[in-house]
Amino acid sequence: MLTNLGFRQCAKYSNILKIPRRLCSVTTTPNENTDHTSELKTGGFAKAYEKQSQIIKQEDNQDFTFPALLRNSKLVDLGDPVGKIVIGKIFHVVNDDLYIDFGWKFHCVCTRPTTRGEEYVRGARVRIQISDLELSSRFLGSNTDLTLLEADCKLLGLVSSPVRVTAAQN
Repeated sequence: MLTNLGFRQCAKYSNILKIPRRLCSVTTTPNENTDHTSELKTGGFAKAYEKQSQIIKQEDNQDFTFPALLRNSKLVDLGDPVGKIVIGKIFHVVNDDLYIDFGWKFHCVCTRPTTRGEEYVRGARVRIQISDLELSSRFLGSNTDLTLLEADCKLLGLVSSPVRVTAAQN
Protein backbone atom coordinates (compact mmCIF):
# COMPACT_ATOMS: atom_id res chain seq x y z
CA MET A 1 0.00 0.00 0.00
CA LEU A 2 1.44 3.42 0.91
CA THR A 3 4.33 1.86 2.80
CA ASN A 4 5.90 0.70 -0.46
CA LEU A 5 5.51 4.11 -2.11
CA GLY A 6 8.25 6.70 -2.25
CA PHE A 7 7.71 10.34 -1.32
CA ARG A 8 6.82 11.42 -4.87
CA GLN A 9 4.31 8.62 -5.38
CA CYS A 10 2.71 9.21 -1.98
CA ALA A 11 2.49 12.95 -2.67
CA LYS A 12 0.80 12.15 -5.99
CA TYR A 13 -1.83 9.98 -4.27
CA SER A 14 -2.33 12.43 -1.40
CA ASN A 15 -4.47 14.65 -3.63
CA ILE A 16 -6.64 11.71 -4.62
CA LEU A 17 -6.98 10.36 -1.07
CA LYS A 18 -7.46 13.87 0.41
CA ILE A 19 -4.67 13.54 2.93
CA PRO A 20 -2.12 16.18 3.92
CA ARG A 21 1.26 15.89 2.20
CA ARG A 22 3.07 16.03 5.52
CA LEU A 23 1.76 12.54 6.32
CA CYS A 24 3.51 11.21 3.21
CA SER A 25 6.96 12.18 4.40
CA VAL A 26 9.32 9.32 5.00
CA THR A 27 12.36 9.41 7.20
CA THR A 28 15.54 7.61 6.42
CA THR A 29 17.77 5.98 8.95
CA PRO A 30 21.25 4.76 8.13
CA ASN A 31 21.58 1.03 7.68
CA GLU A 32 24.15 -0.73 9.82
CA ASN A 33 25.73 -2.62 6.89
CA THR A 34 26.33 0.25 4.46
CA ASP A 35 26.45 3.99 4.92
CA HIS A 36 24.80 4.92 1.60
CA THR A 37 21.69 2.70 1.66
CA SER A 38 18.69 3.56 3.76
CA GLU A 39 15.56 1.82 4.90
CA LEU A 40 12.16 3.50 4.86
CA LYS A 41 10.22 4.15 8.02
CA THR A 42 6.44 4.27 7.54
CA GLY A 43 4.43 7.26 8.69
CA GLY A 44 1.29 7.29 10.82
CA PHE A 45 -1.11 7.58 7.91
CA ALA A 46 0.44 4.62 6.11
CA LYS A 47 0.10 2.45 9.23
CA ALA A 48 -3.53 3.47 9.75
CA TYR A 49 -4.37 2.95 6.07
CA GLU A 50 -2.85 -0.52 6.12
CA LYS A 51 -4.72 -1.45 9.29
CA GLN A 52 -8.09 -0.24 7.92
CA SER A 53 -7.60 -2.03 4.60
CA GLN A 54 -6.97 -5.29 6.48
CA ILE A 55 -10.19 -4.82 8.48
CA ILE A 56 -12.18 -4.15 5.31
CA LYS A 57 -10.74 -7.27 3.67
CA GLN A 58 -11.79 -9.35 6.69
CA GLU A 59 -15.33 -7.94 6.57
CA ASP A 60 -15.60 -8.61 2.83
CA ASN A 61 -14.89 -12.29 3.38
CA GLN A 62 -17.92 -12.68 5.66
CA ASP A 63 -21.20 -13.24 3.83
CA PHE A 64 -24.18 -12.15 5.89
CA THR A 65 -27.68 -13.25 5.04
CA PHE A 66 -30.61 -10.89 5.44
CA PRO A 67 -32.11 -12.81 8.39
CA ALA A 68 -28.73 -12.71 10.17
CA LEU A 69 -28.39 -8.96 9.60
CA LEU A 70 -31.96 -8.34 10.79
CA ARG A 71 -31.48 -10.50 13.87
CA ASN A 72 -28.34 -8.54 14.85
CA SER A 73 -29.87 -5.13 14.05
CA LYS A 74 -30.10 -2.45 16.75
CA LEU A 75 -33.76 -1.85 15.81
CA VAL A 76 -34.69 -5.41 16.74
CA ASP A 77 -33.00 -4.91 20.13
CA LEU A 78 -35.52 -2.17 20.95
CA GLY A 79 -38.25 -4.73 21.51
CA ASP A 80 -42.00 -4.16 21.42
CA PRO A 81 -42.73 -0.44 21.83
CA VAL A 82 -46.34 -0.90 22.95
CA GLY A 83 -46.71 0.19 26.57
CA LYS A 84 -43.34 1.96 26.75
CA ILE A 85 -43.10 5.42 28.23
CA VAL A 86 -41.09 7.85 26.10
CA ILE A 87 -40.38 11.56 26.00
CA GLY A 88 -41.63 13.59 23.04
CA LYS A 89 -41.61 17.20 21.96
CA ILE A 90 -44.65 19.26 21.00
CA PHE A 91 -44.03 20.58 17.50
CA HIS A 92 -47.48 21.97 16.62
CA VAL A 93 -50.58 23.09 18.51
CA VAL A 94 -54.07 23.45 17.00
CA ASN A 95 -56.72 24.61 19.51
CA ASP A 96 -56.53 21.84 22.15
CA ASP A 97 -54.74 19.27 19.96
CA LEU A 98 -51.03 18.74 20.66
CA TYR A 99 -48.92 17.24 17.87
CA ILE A 100 -46.06 15.37 19.56
CA ASP A 101 -42.95 13.98 17.88
CA PHE A 102 -41.36 11.13 19.83
CA GLY A 103 -38.84 9.84 17.29
CA TRP A 104 -40.72 7.04 15.56
CA LYS A 105 -42.28 6.80 12.10
CA PHE A 106 -45.36 8.88 12.91
CA HIS A 107 -46.18 11.56 15.45
CA CYS A 108 -49.13 11.36 17.85
CA VAL A 109 -51.97 13.76 18.55
CA CYS A 110 -53.11 14.20 22.15
CA THR A 111 -55.64 16.49 23.76
CA ARG A 112 -54.35 19.33 25.92
CA PRO A 113 -55.11 18.65 29.61
CA THR A 114 -57.33 21.05 31.52
CA THR A 115 -54.93 21.45 34.45
CA ARG A 116 -51.89 23.62 33.68
CA GLY A 117 -52.87 23.57 30.00
CA GLU A 118 -51.11 26.89 29.36
CA GLU A 119 -47.73 25.17 29.86
CA TYR A 120 -48.32 22.76 26.96
CA VAL A 121 -46.93 24.96 24.19
CA ARG A 122 -44.74 24.42 21.15
CA GLY A 123 -41.30 23.23 22.22
CA ALA A 124 -42.46 21.67 25.50
CA ARG A 125 -41.20 18.16 26.31
CA VAL A 126 -43.83 15.70 27.49
CA ARG A 127 -44.04 12.08 28.67
CA ILE A 128 -46.28 9.79 26.66
CA GLN A 129 -47.16 6.11 26.74
CA ILE A 130 -47.26 4.33 23.38
CA SER A 131 -50.44 2.37 22.63
CA ASP A 132 -49.94 1.77 18.89
CA LEU A 133 -47.25 3.03 16.50
CA GLU A 134 -49.59 3.33 13.52
CA LEU A 135 -53.33 3.88 13.53
CA SER A 136 -54.60 1.84 10.62
CA SER A 137 -57.82 0.03 9.94
CA ARG A 138 -59.75 -1.70 7.19
CA PHE A 139 -62.85 0.30 6.45
CA LEU A 140 -66.16 -1.09 5.19
CA GLY A 141 -65.91 -2.15 1.53
CA SER A 142 -62.13 -1.71 1.34
CA ASN A 143 -59.65 -4.45 0.49
CA THR A 144 -56.62 -2.79 2.08
CA ASP A 145 -55.81 -1.12 5.36
CA LEU A 146 -55.89 2.65 5.49
CA THR A 147 -53.54 4.55 7.77
CA LEU A 148 -54.12 7.87 9.50
CA LEU A 149 -50.34 8.56 9.47
CA GLU A 150 -50.19 8.99 13.21
CA ALA A 151 -49.54 6.94 16.32
CA ASP A 152 -51.85 6.30 19.26
CA CYS A 153 -50.38 7.53 22.54
CA LYS A 154 -51.57 8.61 25.97
CA LEU A 155 -50.27 11.91 27.38
CA LEU A 156 -48.86 11.34 30.88
CA GLY A 157 -47.43 14.70 31.83
CA LEU A 158 -45.06 17.56 31.30
CA VAL A 159 -41.26 17.18 31.55
CA SER A 160 -40.21 20.73 30.68
CA SER A 161 -41.83 23.77 29.15
CA PRO A 162 -40.51 27.03 27.69
CA VAL A 163 -43.24 28.82 29.68
CA ARG A 164 -41.77 27.56 32.97
CA VAL A 165 -38.26 28.72 32.00
CA THR A 166 -39.36 32.26 31.17
CA ALA A 167 -41.52 32.49 34.32
CA ALA A 168 -38.61 31.33 36.49
CA GLN A 169 -36.28 33.94 34.95
CA ASN A 170 -38.68 36.82 35.66
